[in-house]
Amino acid sequence: MANTISDLDAYIANEERQVRVREIGEKMERLGIKHVFFQFVSVTGRVMGKSVPAPHWQSIANKGVQLWYGAVADVQVDRRGNYIGYSSNAAELVAVPDVDTFCQLPWDKTSARVFCVLFRHRDEPENAGSYLTSDCRGNLLRIHKEFKQKHGMELRLGCEPEMMWLKRGPDGSFAGGTTKPFAYHIEQFQQLAPVIARVHEYAEAMGLDMIQGDHEDAPGQLELNFMFDDVLRTADRLTTYRQICAQVAREFNLIATFMTKPFQGVSANGCHHNVSLWKGGEDAVVRMGHDDLPGADQVFSYRKGGRNMFLRESNEWMPDEVGLHCIGGLIEHLPALTAIGSSTVNSYRRMSDTGYWAPIYADWGMQNRTVGVRVSAPGRVEYRAVDSLVNPYLMGAGLLKAFDDGLTRNLDPGTPEQRNIYEAMEAGKEVRRLPTDLRDALDALAADPVVLGAMPGDMERCFFHLKRDEWDRFMSTVTQWDYDRFLEMLP
Repeated sequence: MANTISDLDAYIANEERQVRVREIGEKMERLGIKHVFFQFVSVTGRVMGKSVPAPHWQSIANKGVQLWYGAVADVQVDRRGNYIGYSSNAAELVAVPDVDTFCQLPWDKTSARVFCVLFRHRDEPENAGSYLTSDCRGNLLRIHKEFKQKHGMELRLGCEPEMMWLKRGPDGSFAGGTTKPFAYHIEQFQQLAPVIARVHEYAEAMGLDMIQGDHEDAPGQLELNFMFDDVLRTADRLTTYRQICAQVAREFNLIATFMTKPFQGVSANGCHHNVSLWKGGEDAVVRMGHDDLPGADQVFSYRKGGRNMFLRESNEWMPDEVGLHCIGGLIEHLPALTAIGSSTVNSYRRMSDTGYWAPIYADWGMQNRTVGVRVSAPGRVEYRAVDSLVNPYLMGAGLLKAFDDGLTRNLDPGTPEQRNIYEAMEAGKEVRRLPTDLRDALDALAADPVVLGAMPGDMERCFFHLKRDEWDRFMSTVTQWDYDRFLEMLP
């Protein structure tokens, strides 16, 4: 029997990629880059990886760097001391650069970063050199490819990343918000003008086409938006945006928090996902003032043109048939998707603090902010039960699986709800409530084979081990609330 070439060997041997590796090496010389971060994204969305000196770029780009498998699960142990995802004697994964994601770091122009594709080790007894199924970014790439082959459409996604800029006290700890909780208030926005300008400077240097921003209704809360694009590039840009905010916070001695619910009584940090399916279109480079791009062309490219399959020819708000079936898929699978979009214990503080448009009911409408899914503009659907700590690669894959089910089964989402959902329920409407805590959300995900398809192979095991452990740790922790409530209680 002839030996078949592994996924790893085929990926590295690609002739076009070999040319790109050499081109990136030449660009590194022109830019004066000394080190490259070979980075990938863990199950929780954390950026992991290694640094490689520039003189070794070409040789290591053509073989990859190695890290213990457990790096995809943040190199953590559970509360019983067991390593999460993989045992301590597991093999080492191979992280190979996706050269089209190469980009110079604007705050340290001697350094660059590149996202990696993850593979099983070359010497594994089974599936040696195959794609690593606990690679969330690689999974999204492959799931999107399968979706495009099946349906002839691609997913474009824009996100609304809310986060808060907080003061850092003399001891380095949290010392309150930097501004007052006034939504859309220009004066509060202006107070953070130097921070915003620095974020924009770095973002545009790394391919984020910044389009608008505002002050939201929590202390120090901003929403700075960038242009929508192919789902994978949007996920990369959200990851990059978080890294940029962390760097700017260091420079201004602030805390940039993506924690979902830092404050009670004001809005939480959401990350609404605006989605649409398209046929056709092509990539166009947005230069953003650069003569010689400080990175690969793909980093600065956006998908333009084509036909929006959610949009009716009349441009009305009601989505076309494709969009309606996709909304049907979302409504069908909202409980399971909640475990991905609202993936931490703290996420459910957002769902429980009433009066702040938290998307806790499985219904949909036009411009209706009281339901889990809304048509936010003609040709665009907003999935709202997703927050600022989302892993965008898992979320993108989950949305694709829900859309695939809606399209395959021609799911009908029902009549859009135009009333405030609370008023509709008072009038007698029955609506499913989304899970009220992380455990319920995980149970809903475990019972949904369609959405679980977004977590193939080892990914499902790693995700559930991490998240079940998070819930167990939460339930076993005594908090200040417990002391305030029970310390002097006499039964």
